[in-house]
Amino acid sequence: MIRFEQVSVTYPHATSPSLVGVDLHIPEGELCLVVGRTGAGKSTLLRAMNGLVPHFTGGSVSGRVTVAGRDTRTHHPRDLADVVGMVLQDPRQGFVADTVEDELAFGMESLGLATDTMRRRIEETLDLLGLADLRDRPLRTLSGGQRQRVAIGSVLTTHPQVLVLDEPTSALDPGAAEDVLATLHRLVHDLGLTVVVAEHRLERVVHLADRVVQVDIDGTVVDGDPATLMLTAPVAPPVVELGRFAGWSPLPLSVRQARRAAGPMRERLAGLKPVEHLPLAPVEAMVTATHPVVVTDLDVRYGARPVLADLDLLVAPGEVMALMGRNGSGKTTLLHALVGVVALTHGKVRVHGIDPAATAARDLPRHVGLVPQDADDLLWAESVRDECDDADRDASVPAGTAWAQFDRLAPGVDPQRHPRDLSQGQRLALALAVILAADPPVVLLDEPTRGLDYPAKRRLVAQLRQRAAQGTAVVVATHDVELVAELASRTVVIADGEVVADGATASVIASSPQYAPQVAKVLAPQAWLTVTDVTTALQGVGS
Repeated sequence: MIRFEQVSVTYPHATSPSLVGVDLHIPEGELCLVVGRTGAGKSTLLRAMNGLVPHFTGGSVSGRVTVAGRDTRTHHPRDLADVVGMVLQDPRQGFVADTVEDELAFGMESLGLATDTMRRRIEETLDLLGLADLRDRPLRTLSGGQRQRVAIGSVLTTHPQVLVLDEPTSALDPGAAEDVLATLHRLVHDLGLTVVVAEHRLERVVHLADRVVQVDIDGTVVDGDPATLMLTAPVAPPVVELGRFAGWSPLPLSVRQARRAAGPMRERLAGLKPVEHLPLAPVEAMVTATHPVVVTDLDVRYGARPVLADLDLLVAPGEVMALMGRNGSGKTTLLHALVGVVALTHGKVRVHGIDPAATAARDLPRHVGLVPQDADDLLWAESVRDECDDADRDASVPAGTAWAQFDRLAPGVDPQRHPRDLSQGQRLALALAVILAADPPVVLLDEPTRGLDYPAKRRLVAQLRQRAAQGTAVVVATHDVELVAELASRTVVIADGEVVADGATASVIASSPQYAPQVAKVLAPQAWLTVTDVTTALQGVGS
């Protein structure tokens, strides 16, 4: 179905190729998972499958890519639209309509399908992806996860032979991600659809894959059986890392497989407790300092629709709080209220002692910084270096402060690269460096692990822990349960705009079928959350 024959890709002004000598065959009716480090070239590989590379991106391409027998050198993306459907990392880049239903219809209209066929497929897709209640909603009012489902649906309605998705679950809550991946799995097995997925949250999808394609940082590509490649892959989900540490054979790819092998490990862990590794501010500061985040009786409405209702929240200095909940539950709205960009229907918000809505935009970064879901909202300069220099000047800090932050989060990036040419994970790191340059006492992050591989995520965790140890209050809205397990000392769950759970992370997520990380599921009923917790405990008593 998809063939790469000695394909190399070099973008304009790049000093090295993104892909080198790729030979790859993906047969019809397979679910193929593309893995690799942040910035390795996964998105380039995907975009070569529908002709975006080179017809849209430009650059130098050698070799040959064919999809269903069509050569992408001579077939532009429009010539492949009936064969290949693509969902990009940022779904907003592909939207052309104003409402959900119109967006689902647009691709079919472009292909000239009959009205009755369009009607039937829209209804099927609305039910398939849980979008029926949103059919008349304007796209601009949707949460990031809801937009992601609409983007997937708009491609599915055209019934392509090949479906290519770049991080399709990055903005989805665990339940929605499971539903979407189950749908894709069913389409592969029942209808023979070929699905190619690039994903960093491997714990969600690797056990479903028929084939894994690994893109290395030098642009070379290898592919093979998932269990075989995961033995040595530089990025691997927690259940695989646990299996590597324990020496389990065959290597488990799913929680079910790991639980069958984990009996002896559970016996060795009995009576042991995880080492406390999450930093907190000194007790005196927790007692005497004013809470840097105070939310009282907060109501927010969008028109007649309630988003947040009677919400009270305190965040202490040095606390890392995870904000969780299904898509559309109000997490992003709460973060926006903390920086004063949404109108409050009722209640009060104070951040570092100020009302963010009444504070001048130029003064706000000294009190609170928000890294939004779309990092591009913060990036305006022509190069990474210029972006960092501007951040230093705006924050009145020594030159090089923002660059040092960025280089710790995303090492090895050419400072002269344009921010739009970075991978999504690198853009996130740049946006975070811009925010941290002002050293705000409150840092807010909205879905900060989109586009981040596991090593990059560990660097992010280390940076935020360091900030918390210095007394910074950190609030992270996320669907990434593995990040929460590694980072958060406290977890708050929101449903329909109300707090339904608030407590120590282990007590909130360990026993939750929705939010428990992989290690907790494997070792239940014992309350272990991360591979680091387990390896530290077992190495302490001898392995």
